[in-house]
Amino acid sequence: MKLKRAVAAVMAGLMACSMTACGSGNSGGGNTGGETGTEAGKEAPAKAGSETAGKKLVVWTLAEDLKEFAGKYCETNPDVQIETVTIAPADYPTKVQTAMRGKQTTPDIIVGEPQMLQDMYEAGYFEDLNQAPYNAQDYADKIVDYVWKVGQDSEGIQRAISYQITPCGIYYRQDIAEKVFGTDDPEEIGKLFQDYDTILQTGQTLKDAGYKIFASDGEMNFFSGDSTWVKDGKLIVDQQRKDYMNLCVNLYQNDMTAYVDSWSATWYQAMGGAVPVIAKGTNVWDETAVQEAAEASGQMTEIFAYGLPAWGVGTMRDHVGELSGKWRVCQGPAYGFSGGTFIGISTFSKNKELAWDFIKFCTLTEETLDWWVEASQGDVVSYLPCLEKHKNDENEVYGGEKLYEFFLKQAEGIDYSRVTKYDKKVGDAWAAAINSIKMGEMSEEDAVNNFYDVVASTYPELVIER
Repeated sequence: MKLKRAVAAVMAGLMACSMTACGSGNSGGGNTGGETGTEAGKEAPAKAGSETAGKKLVVWTLAEDLKEFAGKYCETNPDVQIETVTIAPADYPTKVQTAMRGKQTTPDIIVGEPQMLQDMYEAGYFEDLNQAPYNAQDYADKIVDYVWKVGQDSEGIQRAISYQITPCGIYYRQDIAEKVFGTDDPEEIGKLFQDYDTILQTGQTLKDAGYKIFASDGEMNFFSGDSTWVKDGKLIVDQQRKDYMNLCVNLYQNDMTAYVDSWSATWYQAMGGAVPVIAKGTNVWDETAVQEAAEASGQMTEIFAYGLPAWGVGTMRDHVGELSGKWRVCQGPAYGFSGGTFIGISTFSKNKELAWDFIKFCTLTEETLDWWVEASQGDVVSYLPCLEKHKNDENEVYGGEKLYEFFLKQAEGIDYSRVTKYDKKVGDAWAAAINSIKMGEMSEEDAVNNFYDVVASTYPELVIER
């Protein structure tokens, strides 16, 4: 899910509910099937001959963006009322499951993140968009390829569409690059991140110059390999995975990071300048502990780079402060993507044609996507005609870099055939193994064996060769 401006609230697990009331008339509240949210007025009087007069859509979403899309939709559809309910990611799967099992007629529109979609498809939550009157396949050539495929179930039936792409990049400080490496050119700096071994060399050079390459080694998770975790029912732990493990352990143990966790206050602070040097193992979620660690060291440091998906453009923009214009983006050591709001129609909706009209408005309408490029101040849309139109747009926060062109190129390198339904839990187990090694809690052999045990208990159907 694209976190962007709402990332802090989403990661904190907050839940906000809102209603977008369309039109200036009053509206009469309909039954929402038990969803949270507040009514805003009563339905506008129906216009003669209007097919949408008095209609209401209920949208359940994971991020605030669809509230903005709903408001825009209502500008040209004043007889439609849209209730947009934003639900915390931790609560979302259970809430949708409860509604679907109860065959609730609302929500009309549901969304999903890539890692949860296949389970939702298999459970029958999403309407088949290939059938009439939707005929989604007519639009296949209008959306970035990997995004289109994420919206398909295992049989190739289109179930959801996203308005954005989320390929990953390395965001780096232009001023530090000039000082340490003699250039800030994205092509040249990209070479310093071309593979895991080179990243370690780059980290050491920055350490010698008084900087940290990353705030946290965890950010490299977005570039943890182009290989697949499972193929033909067999777990695969290839050399890329082992090299990635070596990278993370060495970044941490050799003092190349700032020892802060992604999304912590210090992690955000480092986007705008110097942060205190803290000791390994400091609880960065405890402000008192961070302050005590900072006072004990009495030192400051600056972070050279962050690894983030395309939605990081907005996250960084909102926290760089006086360093606006001094950040750039280059390619990382592997192609990857993370997040994306995929929108579909609930199987049990009674307003499916109206729901489809809203989905088309959000994902397949050039005028809407042109508006979103401006309104979001940097979100990278998935609609190819719009991407082509904006490929030469320059982003001032990133020194005038053409980020739409850059991220489209990264998206073209994503091989979605390597993505499986096992990735989230297997990847989390591998990350836990890495963490236990770098913290000195387990030897590499014990950590990897524990990883195999976790995967075997989670997915007993998989063949595992240790």
